[in-house]
Amino acid sequence: MHGRIRVGCAGWSVPASHRALCGAEGSHLARYAARFDAVEINSSFYRPHATATYARWAAQVPADFRFSVKLPKAITHEARLRGCGPALTRFLDEVAGLGRRLGGVLVQLPPSLVFDARVADTFFAMLRRRCSAWIACEPRHASWFAPRVAPLWPRYDVARVAADPAGVPEAAEPGGAGRWTYFRWHGSPRMYYDAYDDARLRTLAQALRARSGPRRTAWCIFDNTAAGHALADAARLQVLLPTVPARDGSG
Repeated sequence: MHGRIRVGCAGWSVPASHRALCGAEGSHLARYAARFDAVEINSSFYRPHATATYARWAAQVPADFRFSVKLPKAITHEARLRGCGPALTRFLDEVAGLGRRLGGVLVQLPPSLVFDARVADTFFAMLRRRCSAWIACEPRHASWFAPRVAPLWPRYDVARVAADPAGVPEAAEPGGAGRWTYFRWHGSPRMYYDAYDDARLRTLAQALRARSGPRRTAWCIFDNTAAGHALADAARLQVLLPTVPARDGSG
């Protein structure tokens, strides 16, 4: 997984309007994976999936395809990273069904969660002990971008997400550990709904190229799925990244 750029979406729904961008046969996931080599599973945030379900998804994609999986809201938003050992174990046991196709784990924090050094250290130490996969964190409270937080990320080998729109200016740039760079573009100016124009995508392509290289992998996930723009934006970004093979949709 080192030294490449992966482009995908939050989920693998294939809108009818963009059907031609993907494969013509199989499940939505199989058709999606004919074009893209990465996807972010967001449904895990809302509800658990059986280990067998993850294994079934893994069986529908090529060997070089990778999934990132979003941590459940029961851990991040309800428990707020405290006392969540059993829930974390259950989640990691479930995603083990992805096997080698597990690309990483996404930890998205609620905007109201203020940085607490003891809580953060305890949680990420526990997560890292139990999970050898790459980890990305999307903090959304300004306190997580203070200089005193910087040592946390390399201590547990965690990438800090680069988000658009960014709740605070620092959130627009990736940070944290250097092996994995994770961009999450949610749609702008209307979050989740609006598409990106070519100028924004060209800027993003430059940032991805700058963040990839030997032993450095960059992901970009489009989360502007509400009006179906994510798939088209991801496909257009592939065209702007000649180093990323855009699969031809033939499967």
